[in-house]
Amino acid sequence: MQNEILLILSIFIIYGSELLMFKLFGKQGLYCFTVLATIAANIEVLIVIRAFHMEMTLGNVLFASTFLVTDIISEIYGKEDAKKAVNIGIVASLIFLAFSQWWLLYLPAQSDFAMPAMKTIFSNTPRLMFVSIAVYAIVQQFDVWAYHKWWDFTKKYCGDEKRFLWLRNNGSTMVSQFLNNLLFVLGAFWGIYSIGTIWNIVISGYVIFLVTSLADTPFIYLARKIAKKA
Repeated sequence: MQNEILLILSIFIIYGSELLMFKLFGKQGLYCFTVLATIAANIEVLIVIRAFHMEMTLGNVLFASTFLVTDIISEIYGKEDAKKAVNIGIVASLIFLAFSQWWLLYLPAQSDFAMPAMKTIFSNTPRLMFVSIAVYAIVQQFDVWAYHKWWDFTKKYCGDEKRFLWLRNNGSTMVSQFLNNLLFVLGAFWGIYSIGTIWNIVISGYVIFLVTSLADTPFIYLARKIAKKA
């Protein structure tokens, strides 16, 4: 049960941290959180675990938190600012990719203990990062577009732009998460894991994404309340 407990706690810790950054630093805090989440998720995704009777990679909650960032920014600041958050995540990932590969060019001293572990982790990073950056760029742009399409629909339907926040939040994110999970797993792990393992990762990953998408709904409502008090 250790993995299951940690995954459940991570939802509250990560989303709670995102709201804390927003409360303390406003929109800039969300931009900073995007950088942190995109970089950390691309490292965490290298870890494969078993939880809830499924085989899955880590990084799912952190990836999901980037969708919450764009939804919060879309809701409070608008589409262009949400697109800016996506672009910040892309540029931050590219810079981190360059840095991590640069580290591996150094010749370690005899007393060094870290380089073998660094090579184990970051030798796989280029493929994962390139796939992640491409998928992130495609899916996040789609998510911003879908969020505002849902918003146009709900405003037209009820004449109130504040209502149905849960619908535009989940309606955009659930479709985006499916695209994100499918494209990333195929691009990152094709030829590395067996077809069966890849399929298990796709299914389990999307189950986790569905749960995290639903779980972020209270947090976007809290974010809107925080914005009103600011």
